[in-house]
Amino acid sequence: MPHNDRDLKSRPDPDALLALAEQGRRGKLTVFLGAAPGVGKTFAMLTRARRLKEEGGDIVIGLVETHGRGETAALLEGLEVLPRRQVLHNGRTLHEFDLDAALARRPRVILVDELAHTNFGESRHPKRYQDIEELVDAGIDVWTALNIQHLESLSDVVAHIAGVPVRERVPDTVLNRADDVLLVDLPPAELIERLKEGKVYLPDNAKRAADRFFRLGNLTALRELALRRTADRVDDQMVDYLRQNAIEGPWGAAERLLVCIGPDPLSEKVVRTASRLASSLNADWMVVSVERAEAESSGAMRQLDETFRLAEQLGAETRRIIGNDFVEEILKLARREHATQIVIGTRRRYFPLRLFRRSLPDALAARAAGIAIHLVTDGSAPAVKPAARRRSTLPDGWGRGVAIATGTAAAATALGLLIEQFVVLQNISLLFLLAVLVSATYAGSVAAIAAALISILAYNFCFIEPVGTFTVAEPHEVFALFVFLAAAMLAGGLASRVREQAKTARRRAAATQALYDFSRKLSGTANAEDVLWAAVTQIHATLRRYAALLLPEDGDVRLMAAWPPDTELGLTDTMAGRWAFEKKEAAGNGTGTLPNSPFQFRPLMSPHGVVGVFGFLQGDKPLEINEERALAAILDQTAIAVDRARLSREILDQAAQLEGEKFLAALLSSISHDLRTPLATITGAVTSLRQLGERMSEESRDDLLKSIEEESGRLTRFVANLLDMTRIEAGTVNAKRDWVDVADVVHSAVERARKYFPGRVFETSIAPDLPLIRGDSVLLGQVIFNLLDNANRFGGDEPVSIYGRREEDEIVLSVTDLGKGIAPADLDHVFDKFFRKGKPDGRSLGTGLGLSISKGFVEAMDGRIKAESPAMKRRGTRISMRFPVAETGITEKERG
Repeated sequence: MPHNDRDLKSRPDPDALLALAEQGRRGKLTVFLGAAPGVGKTFAMLTRARRLKEEGGDIVIGLVETHGRGETAALLEGLEVLPRRQVLHNGRTLHEFDLDAALARRPRVILVDELAHTNFGESRHPKRYQDIEELVDAGIDVWTALNIQHLESLSDVVAHIAGVPVRERVPDTVLNRADDVLLVDLPPAELIERLKEGKVYLPDNAKRAADRFFRLGNLTALRELALRRTADRVDDQMVDYLRQNAIEGPWGAAERLLVCIGPDPLSEKVVRTASRLASSLNADWMVVSVERAEAESSGAMRQLDETFRLAEQLGAETRRIIGNDFVEEILKLARREHATQIVIGTRRRYFPLRLFRRSLPDALAARAAGIAIHLVTDGSAPAVKPAARRRSTLPDGWGRGVAIATGTAAAATALGLLIEQFVVLQNISLLFLLAVLVSATYAGSVAAIAAALISILAYNFCFIEPVGTFTVAEPHEVFALFVFLAAAMLAGGLASRVREQAKTARRRAAATQALYDFSRKLSGTANAEDVLWAAVTQIHATLRRYAALLLPEDGDVRLMAAWPPDTELGLTDTMAGRWAFEKKEAAGNGTGTLPNSPFQFRPLMSPHGVVGVFGFLQGDKPLEINEERALAAILDQTAIAVDRARLSREILDQAAQLEGEKFLAALLSSISHDLRTPLATITGAVTSLRQLGERMSEESRDDLLKSIEEESGRLTRFVANLLDMTRIEAGTVNAKRDWVDVADVVHSAVERARKYFPGRVFETSIAPDLPLIRGDSVLLGQVIFNLLDNANRFGGDEPVSIYGRREEDEIVLSVTDLGKGIAPADLDHVFDKFFRKGKPDGRSLGTGLGLSISKGFVEAMDGRIKAESPAMKRRGTRISMRFPVAETGITEKERG
């Protein structure tokens, strides 16, 4: 039935419902937010805790800091307080929150004060907010307290307002994920009065705080920030409620911010400003960096990485783009991502730069039709002059570049002086231009500039009249010198840029080739073990660090492959790997979880979820940007390969299960027919004998008794076949290695068959003096009988022939019938379990186990069995067996 637009609008937002369901599986986080210390956050939290305790609630004090306030400490009486964990830090014993004790106690609600606190000692997490996140994930409700200045996005604003840097910070995402934010407010004048009365800090600390932080202007500004953030949080909660209940809200089209950053200090302020803007607009935001093809310095890349990590902590999506036209790349991404505003930083630009080159924000404003441009200026410090900036950012290895420039200029000077001994040239300056190009090619732009300056001096001193001085006599020579200097610098700069691009291209080509080789190696790898070893060796070769891969096993993660192979993981390493697998986030060294581990662990994410964990030895030096990109590509391919190997294994298991179900169905079908038919015959015969026995003739009674005997024998053979097949499947068929006379076994099997099938003619032709074989006479007799039974079922009315002869070092036995034969397509399946050949009326006979059992017994005696059809006269079937002839040296006694 079609739905109209009204029906669609009345449906709740699926994303909002999913978020609500996710909250139901976690504990609830309640944050008591204040503008500054001393407003009464802990007091309010403890007052509410006592009220809940009086109502019978299960509430525990995990950690509360009273700071010597008597009225706050009095509220702890009657409440359960967990013992603190003692840690040694800088020679002092500190008391920290015991996370493991809290998880073991597992109360309904726990109080953990000071959300922004930094943990000391051997803690699982470096920050207390991470401890609280683990408690919430474990299903425990947590109450905590936070001052507004500790929010990451507001730290720069607070530092500017109060003039005091904020060292302990909390990502905004922690507050955004809180279920309740309770504002504890106090007018600034009353807070200052409390400070003077000694109700906030001890007297000495209170005086310093009043002089530095607790000023009326500072407190008013902080109060405004707290009120605004709480209002934004309330607005977010109202929007979530409206979407969950399909209530049409007044919100307009969603805003989306695109934030542009680079490898400079201003980018950090741009990211914080964009975070606050996105929070106030309730908008998604993306941070992007456009990088040139040539590589930046390692220091610039490290600063850019830190800015990206800050953006991710504040909840932004990050993106890196390679390109030369910054404006085009930014606008292309903005249109593709439907950005409504672009946030970008701008600096003061001096007159020459403003005259000859337009800034990036100006270029964006000129071409960004329909997209708002939000400029963030650097007002915290005076702008750095271009010359000073160049001096402070000299590339690495500039000393080597100057040395090369000096050497090439000296060589050009010497060569020019040598040439002038034989011929006078007007364009001897081209030698110095060559020196500039050589310096730029081998040492970069610094060497090119140095070579140009040294060359102009050497050319002036040695080749321009008056020679031996730096004086220029003719005006045209001055003009030539300036033109040469400009040309040399331009050519050197171009050569240096080409050199850097070539180096970057070679580096990227090598990385691409390595990834291509790795992809080819993975594509030819079928099982997970080979994938893991290929991955750890590739990562070790790329990063030059110890590498380890862990996979889930029996509800935990276990080290499956490592390079070097003797790499071992300690208890802390294993805990970090387990955390990365369970929480789907990085853990270990350089992260916020178990940073004491020397390894950093990252989850291997596939389309079907996390499939394993990769760890590498972090050390003191973090990964460079190129290493990060290569590692990300390798991990993505490894995750897909591990997932593919797992799926392949599951497919094989499912195929084996389906095959087993197929055999089970065939067995049940066989049992239902081959048990029901003889049982029905036996039951009918017994019933007739009991009810009509005295009135039946002697001949009729004999026929019924004969039927009972035949069907009982049939049941006996059926059960024996099942038992034999079970032994073969279990691998418990242990054939004897006795001396066996094939002729005697054949005659015994034929006599047995004649007894069971009296209407069938069996013809035997056994070559005289057949040698003995090593085998089991009982198993061989059962095989021959099964073949005769099969020939009796499907051989028509013609006689069945049994032949025995020697061919070189083998004894060949064959059973041939002249029945309808076997279709060529079925010859490969006649020895399969439960394969049955039907009669002309379509009814299938037997269990389909006789030939399969025969094959198992023959192979147990080191023999071979084969079916051929047609056998003779273009019809019939021949089943032949071959056994190796036993060694000679048999005594007459052994023959007997």
